[in-house]
Amino acid sequence: MMYFSRLKAAAILGVCLLGLLLSLPNVIPAPVAGIPWPTVHLGLDLRGGSYLLMEVDMKAVIKERLDSLIDSTRQALRPGAIFYQTLEAQPEQKRVLLRLRDPAKMDAALAALRPLVSHDGPNNTADLDLLPQGDGSILLSLSPAALQARSVSAVQQSIEIVRRRIDETGVVDPQITRQGDNRLVVQLPGIEDPNRIKQLLGKTAHMTFRMVEETATLSPGAPPPPGVEFLQMQEGGGGGRIAVRKRVDVDGGDLTDARAGTNGQTGDWVVNFKFNSNGGRRFADITRANVGKRFAIVLDDKVISAPAIREAITGGSGQISGGFTVTSANELAVLLRAGALPAPLTVVEERTIGPELGADSIRAGAISLLAGFLFVIAFMAFFYGLFGWFANLCLVLNLIMMLALMSLLEATLTLPGMAGILLTLGMAVDANILINERIREEQKRGRPPLAALEHGFQRAYATIFDSNAATFLSHVMLFAFGSGPVKGFAVTITIGIATSMFTAWMLTRLLVAQWYVSTRPKLLPV
Repeated sequence: MMYFSRLKAAAILGVCLLGLLLSLPNVIPAPVAGIPWPTVHLGLDLRGGSYLLMEVDMKAVIKERLDSLIDSTRQALRPGAIFYQTLEAQPEQKRVLLRLRDPAKMDAALAALRPLVSHDGPNNTADLDLLPQGDGSILLSLSPAALQARSVSAVQQSIEIVRRRIDETGVVDPQITRQGDNRLVVQLPGIEDPNRIKQLLGKTAHMTFRMVEETATLSPGAPPPPGVEFLQMQEGGGGGRIAVRKRVDVDGGDLTDARAGTNGQTGDWVVNFKFNSNGGRRFADITRANVGKRFAIVLDDKVISAPAIREAITGGSGQISGGFTVTSANELAVLLRAGALPAPLTVVEERTIGPELGADSIRAGAISLLAGFLFVIAFMAFFYGLFGWFANLCLVLNLIMMLALMSLLEATLTLPGMAGILLTLGMAVDANILINERIREEQKRGRPPLAALEHGFQRAYATIFDSNAATFLSHVMLFAFGSGPVKGFAVTITIGIATSMFTAWMLTRLLVAQWYVSTRPKLLPV
């Protein structure tokens, strides 16, 4: 228990030295620009900035889905000459009402509409229910599970769009997280005006696929032809203007995935994409009829790419090529995924935290940490003497290793996180108290010094491990189900538990063992 080989001792000291090196970037600026220099970032409550709580407008998501369903229903009934007298959306009931002119064609209508039902939802459940009624009408009702999945997807896609837009402005350390089922939190440290955030986000992105009008004249001052509009090409797409038809051939809401890859034959970078069943049919029809022509991908009224259609794209998946580099292919894939299900965002709450408040918070947190640290050191030194000073040295190294791990993860430090550090100090020294008390009890029972050390560490280990394991699991749950400041607190505590277990069990034992070997005392000063 108290024996340490040279290799084991060197490994423990090496871990401590590595922790010291990893924590240095927080106090020393990077010597050369561009090299990795991970540091702990200050959160919004410490640095000041702006906070927005935004909500996905599910009514708009439902309306868009119902509008798309009406168009798909109309196209599905046309080949069989199945006529209707009513085809309308009922957003409140989350369904489309179809009333046939001839109720005798109910079976034919159901057969024509059945391909519209997709099983892309969770657990392979149908996203649409076809409910025939006795009066010759059919209700196309959206599945609750599919709507829930769309809500979650809309939030995730919105986070991607928001993050890309904010990153382009150069804002450092933006925090964009999901909250609940249909909300997202945007925190911009250092940005004091919430109105600027709204301008950065702009309107919700809407991805569409439209044909390029090659015959249109793009000369300055020339008006676009009917049914055509001139849109600006994104810089990555070559810049300039391009004539695009107003008619949306395929909507990005039907896109389920997009990934960058390489063409197996040429080795060129391409973007592989996939639609759901409805989007796949529409995309196959439009590409089959327009081989050799250009297809514009439009996001926020800007054309991000206009590749040529080399062949009909069937099966709901295909490739977009056009001289991409690895960077541009990945960027386009991200944009396609981000635009898969755009939805309007409404501001639910906004706050501004001034830098003065952040400075006060840092000052108060630093004072509390310093005061708590000094009290703990004084307590350990007074009650446990030399062994207390061993614990104090391990406590300092515990703080350094916590800082190192948080720097390595580039974690964001908030006020709850500072509270977690202070709580970790108490938890770390608690392990040393258990060890010292056990050693003291064993010495009182008459055991010799080495046996008292052996039994003290061994008997304290089970208690230390059990208490820390229970605390660790509880804070893992806090991180999994919490949000915002709660997660910051949980991260700090879990990191602190890992470092305190190392310092209390490995480092303290090493220091005590080395001291015993060098002094061979007849009585332990504890």
